[in-house]
This record gives sequence, structure tokens and C-alpha cells, in this order.
Amino acid sequence: MPIAAPRRTRRVSPETLDLPAPFTAAPTDAPPHHVRAALDLRLRALLAHDPGTRTGEDIEDLHQMRVSVRRMSAALKAARPLLDPAWADDLRAELGWLGRALGPVRDLDVLLLRLRAEVGTLPRVEQEAGRVLVDALDGQRVTARAEMLAALDAPRYPALLERIADAVRLPLPTPSATQAQPELVDLIRAEAHKLRRAVEKAGPSPPDAVLHALRIYGKRVRYTGELVEPGLRRSPVGKRVRTLLAVTAELQEVLGDHQDACVAEARVRELLDGLGELPDAHVVFVAGRLVERERTRAQAKRDEWWAAWERVAAVSV
Repeated sequence: MPIAAPRRTRRVSPETLDLPAPFTAAPTDAPPHHVRAALDLRLRALLAHDPGTRTGEDIEDLHQMRVSVRRMSAALKAARPLLDPAWADDLRAELGWLGRALGPVRDLDVLLLRLRAEVGTLPRVEQEAGRVLVDALDGQRVTARAEMLAALDAPRYPALLERIADAVRLPLPTPSATQAQPELVDLIRAEAHKLRRAVEKAGPSPPDAVLHALRIYGKRVRYTGELVEPGLRRSPVGKRVRTLLAVTAELQEVLGDHQDACVAEARVRELLDGLGELPDAHVVFVAGRLVERERTRAQAKRDEWWAAWERVAAVSV
């Protein structure tokens, strides 16, 4: 079978977008300046990982590109009271489109790493059956990657990059001068309050889907904290924000591990269903072993999450 030629990459850089020198914001600068600095930082990270995402040589490039998109979107959401709402929402919608284009491949990368590692620990006689599941998942990744690359080659993608670059080059659209403007610390307080309220509503033993939603709330706290922390370094609240970020990261890790286990269990079941009405008995047996392992992991993380939350709840900003 002939080897496919290496994919040519479109090199998009700060220079091709006519970005100025990296934009920075001092603690004394107005809050919108910190939003511009955050967008500039994340846009440059996205551009740095664009070529590697296209070639697929290192899956970490796609991961970092997706994180950049998420952090820009989170910054716009958290800073919405500082910005023209229609402008912020429209740009977030476009970032959401890009995130959805990148997400399936990244999710499959994570799942493939996990499944290959698990299959590798099985007895040799069972590894061949396990590879049937891995190959099926790999086929899904090939399809998802083709769809991702089509999105990156579409005109919508460079148009989005230009819009973000404009947001860095020019003053951000803001509400009317008569509207009260929140301080940076108000943004992190708002996200922390949303997380606390969601946890109180969920209680210690919520369904898996609710735990996943709580992880997303925690992610918003972290990303908002990263946005505002540089502007709070000289204030007494800055240290508490950094502490909140650290314990929220621990909570996210627990909830993330729980979600990964739940997703892995569900995908193994789907893979088995996709093999037809009468899959090989060895494949069924291996799938059952893998499902049981993931279920055990999910339960272990469920047992840990409330203690992780209490460490978050103990920090007040």
C-alpha cells in the first residue's frame, strides 16, 4: 500500500495576521485591557499549535490548540459585563464552532491512549480481541480527523482568526459609559458563586451527568481566575485567588478522571454494538473486562469528589 504524502500545512502566524508585539496588561490597567491581553496570549498559542494539529505528528498540539479556544471563549463569557454583549456572544459562537471541530479528534486521541494501554495489560491471548475494539475506534478517528481538517481549511477559520486579531489590535467594544463596570475580582467571584450554587443543588451523590456539569463550572472558575489573576497580584485578594485556582484544579482533576472513566465505559459498549449481532465471544469477554475496570475507576473518583469540593468551598475571595 503506497505511503500517503505528508500533508502540507498552512502556516498562519502572528505576522500573517499583522499582530503587533505581544499585548500585556499591568495590574493598574482597566479590566478590558486584561481581556485583550488574554485573547492575545491564547491566539498566539493557537497559532503555534496550528501546524502540528494539521500534521497530527504530536497529539499534544491539538490538545493545546483546543485549550486555547476554550480559554478564549471562557474569557469572553466571564468578561461579558465588561464588553458589548452582542459582540462578545457572536465571537464566542464562532469559537464554539472551532471547538466543536477540534473536539471529536481530541476526545478520540484520549480514548485511544487509554484503550491501548488497557489492552496492553491483558493476557496475550486476550490482546488480539482487544485490538479489534482499538481498530474500530481508530477508524472513527480517521473520519473525525478528515472532518476537522476540512474545517481548518474552510474560509470560516481564517476569518475567525482575523476577528480575534482585530480584538487584540483595537480597543474592545464596551457597553455605554453610563453602565456600571465590574472590577476584575467581581468576575471570579461571580463564577465561584455559580459553582457553589450548582454544588449545593447537586448534593454529595448526583448523577454522572451532573458531576460532568460541575466539572465545567470548575473549569470556568479556573479560566476566569487565569484571566483576572495578573491584575490582582498587588491586591490582598490575589493570594486567595491563586489558592482558589489550585484547589479548583484538584477538583477538576477528580471530576475529569470520573468523566473519562464514564466516557470510556460508554464508548466500549458502543464499539461492541457496532460489531454486529454476533461479535466474537473473545471480543465480548474483553469488552466486559474493560467496562468493569472503568466502572471501578468511576466509583473511586465519585468517592473522592466531595472532599475535593470541600477544599474549594473553604476558600473565599
